[in-house]
Amino acid sequence: MLGRCSTLLITVVAGLALLAGLAPPAAAAEPVPTTLALAVPGGYADRPTEVVATLTSAADGTPVAGAPVTLERRSGGSWTAVATVVTDAAGRAASRAVLSRQPADNAFRAVFAGDATYAASGSGPVTAPLVERTSQVRVTGPRRVVDERRVPVGVLWRTGNGEAVAGVVELFRKDRGGPWRLARTLRTDEQGRAEVVVRPRVDTAWRARATGTAWAARATSGVHRIDNVPPGDPVRLPAGAPRPRVGLPAQPRATRPGANVTVSRIPDGVWRSMVGRSWHPGCPVGRAGLRLVRVNYWGYDGYRHRGEVVAAASAAGRMGAALAAMHDRRLPIRSMYRVDRFGWSARLQGADDYRSMAAGNTSAFNCRWVVGRPGVRSPHSYGRSLDVNPWENPYRASHGWTPNGWWVSRTHPLVAWRSSSHPVVRLMAAHGLRWTYGRSDNHHFDAVGGSGRAVPAPVERACGAAVCH
Repeated sequence: MLGRCSTLLITVVAGLALLAGLAPPAAAAEPVPTTLALAVPGGYADRPTEVVATLTSAADGTPVAGAPVTLERRSGGSWTAVATVVTDAAGRAASRAVLSRQPADNAFRAVFAGDATYAASGSGPVTAPLVERTSQVRVTGPRRVVDERRVPVGVLWRTGNGEAVAGVVELFRKDRGGPWRLARTLRTDEQGRAEVVVRPRVDTAWRARATGTAWAARATSGVHRIDNVPPGDPVRLPAGAPRPRVGLPAQPRATRPGANVTVSRIPDGVWRSMVGRSWHPGCPVGRAGLRLVRVNYWGYDGYRHRGEVVAAASAAGRMGAALAAMHDRRLPIRSMYRVDRFGWSARLQGADDYRSMAAGNTSAFNCRWVVGRPGVRSPHSYGRSLDVNPWENPYRASHGWTPNGWWVSRTHPLVAWRSSSHPVVRLMAAHGLRWTYGRSDNHHFDAVGGSGRAVPAPVERACGAAVCH
């Protein structure tokens, strides 16, 4: 009986054991949700910063240790992995990255792929802010330039610690006596340099303003000055020589090489200026018989200027050639404005030759009376007479020497003549312009006609043996 009970008990136990072995397993646990945070402190461009990811349980905030975290960086608009780091006991994983000068390339994010215990997670993009460096910009270039030549003007942009800055720089220019104005907008290269070639023509000042970048601050340079010096030697006059009583502004600088003589018909604007001054009804030559002669000349200041005279069509070529020869020989002229600039003179019944002479101005056509002889028509009325540098070469009028008496007994190798051997007198003669009255009217030259006559017969008859200026 005991044996049968034991056998039954063993059978039941075995059956229960068998049933227990065939029972289904319990359901697997879900991975724990996680939170991935990312911190990237800002800093200077081209310097490293620390990228720190922290992985924690989303349920209770406990750190997740030993988890691999991939750090990614946006570059050129695409995300790329830069490092894979493993979290420590505090759930923290860190790596270092050098900050770019381009803010868009300083965005980072972190990714945890997850495992059997913890669910995958990722951080949102975090952009490291750039800290601006102080910067300095400087204008570079020569301190002087010979007029009509070109020189480089450059800018150099550096941070306070000497790093080159590539960016936009505004270059400002100030001409002598003028306001500051924007001359050029430049872009510095990777060496922080930019350059422009200029031909100033006057004394100039330059300064630059760096507009700033995401990583380098704005900056303004000091002033860089460039002196424009003449290509020729200024005229040296004797000590005590008087200055002209009438001042004139310097004429425009020559822009083309050589004398660049042009002879043209009288333009409308020039004619409007002449009428009522150097020309008026009753003059012996009209607009059709006159020409505008423009020519480059060497001024007393050593610079080349552009001047003009009005002359008869029959004499304009010779006058232009003579004035061109003066340019080529570097024989200076004080100024060469058309005489109508000086306005009407009731005393002369034409343009004011008194003021023209008092300014030392070289001129030609002027329909007026002879200076000092009212009612007698001047040979200048025919456009065949040329007055050169009258301030240093006075004229003996009926009322005395004009425009001054100081120069009467004095000469100068370049600008004042008292004999036919002077270079200017010889040059004029070589081009058909006669020094008609010699030392009685030093500055006066007449275009010689085919017969050798210097002035029209009506003028000679009116003047007789007197000087007919």
